[in-house]
Amino acid sequence: MPDTSRDGAARVRAILEESARVKRALAEQSADAIARAAGIVAESLRQGGRVLLFGNGGSAADSQHIAGEFCGRLSRERPALPAIALTANTSDLTALGNDYGFERVFARLVEAHGRTGDVAIAISTSGNSPNVLAAVDTARAAGLRTIAFTGRGGGKLAGRVDLALVVPSDDTQRIQESHIAIGHALAELVDDALFPRA
Repeated sequence: MPDTSRDGAARVRAILEESARVKRALAEQSADAIARAAGIVAESLRQGGRVLLFGNGGSAADSQHIAGEFCGRLSRERPALPAIALTANTSDLTALGNDYGFERVFARLVEAHGRTGDVAIAISTSGNSPNVLAAVDTARAAGLRTIAFTGRGGGKLAGRVDLALVVPSDDTQRIQESHIAIGHALAELVDDALFPRA
């Protein structure tokens, strides 16, 4: 029986090294933009706003993960912060998809929950998901600030938000890994801004 562990280990090293390379490129290209995004979120929360997050598939999971970091805590104890993952309620999603079509599910939820001064964080690896684009348009019309986490050059989404954080990769897995790193950095900077360490 051939020993495939050596080949497997080499493949794992290549995957992890590429993930690290993409994150280094992201840090070089977008550290200032990520810090600006944190400032937008912190200012909204300081003024009584909230964060709405949405995306499809892995981006839906990232929306829920990041919302959980705000509502719970990241690395230190502090008051809960209002963040809603619009991806989490299956009754909402299936009712709206059935009644309005899948392209309108997030737009309708932004209409329901978003208020002027809130922040909408749209997550799409391609930047071209129709339901994410529709939600961003609804958010902007309602006076929300809009931030995108995307990749593949930004797609249509990058030009339709106030601030686009574009991962410099065309690989969905590497983009998603970087999106959660952006989410953690964003949450940490928001904590620092709102709850400075003594």
